[in-house]
Amino acid sequence: MTDASYIGRFAPTPSGYLHFGSLVAALASYLDARSVGGQWLLRMEDLDPPREVAGAQDAILQTLEAYGFEWDGALERQSTRHAAYDALIERLFGQGLAYACTCSRKQLEAFGGIYPGTCRNLGHDPHDAAIRLRVPELEYRFSDRVQGEFRQHLGREVGDFVIRRRDGLYAYQLAVVLDDAWQGITDVVRGADLLDSTPRQLYLQELLGFSQPRYLHVPLIIQPDGHKLGKSYRSPPLPADQAAPLLLRALRALGQQPPAELADADARELLAWGIAHWDAGRIPRSRTLAEAQLR
Repeated sequence: MTDASYIGRFAPTPSGYLHFGSLVAALASYLDARSVGGQWLLRMEDLDPPREVAGAQDAILQTLEAYGFEWDGALERQSTRHAAYDALIERLFGQGLAYACTCSRKQLEAFGGIYPGTCRNLGHDPHDAAIRLRVPELEYRFSDRVQGEFRQHLGREVGDFVIRRRDGLYAYQLAVVLDDAWQGITDVVRGADLLDSTPRQLYLQELLGFSQPRYLHVPLIIQPDGHKLGKSYRSPPLPADQAAPLLLRALRALGQQPPAELADADARELLAWGIAHWDAGRIPRSRTLAEAQLR
């Protein structure tokens, strides 16, 4: 099957280097796009300069190239998109759909991550305040291609969520929705840690009149103690000289079944096989996978 209208993307955050969990997500998004003749775009989600690791952006690009990934068009950086985010926040604020919040983290600790609406009708000045989006008392649901049906009641399970932080940095939820629409993304393939974020993004898409992409959330690779592989948790960067064996492991993590004769293949041969034989229906239907089982 081919679908030239397919536009996918990989959107790493330069708060660290790519690790094996990143590779699994990148590979899934790449194969899903290329297997139908679609585009695969690269976007650097550099929204949080204080957390960015020096040299990480260049290292991410070099690693992707070393592992044989080829993206379409120019690399986009969210750090160049501030004017678009600002304009949208001003519009939402002016329409009464967003408001300023001066609550501290300590004040909100007792509410278990669900915003209680403290500042909703207080009319705070937006300077030196977070900006929150009002959410409806509605349940949002979608059908994920791997995880199945997912539903979340925004009012009861999330509450009004932040779209610009008090320090002036833009929130992921706002930027990802605006940029996916701007780039014409039709399919979002990413890690299952972002499954819970998707209903917030569906609401924003609906509010802004954007079309809803298809979603595929791949299992997270976790350590023996249950922590996910991540940039802040002892996750080793991907070594350039291990591209082929790690791509083989990543293919197996995604439920694909490369034949024994590919044991000595190079990265590009493995990607070519993956594109020709990609079957998203084989991806394990779980939120997590233990790294130890993939060796």
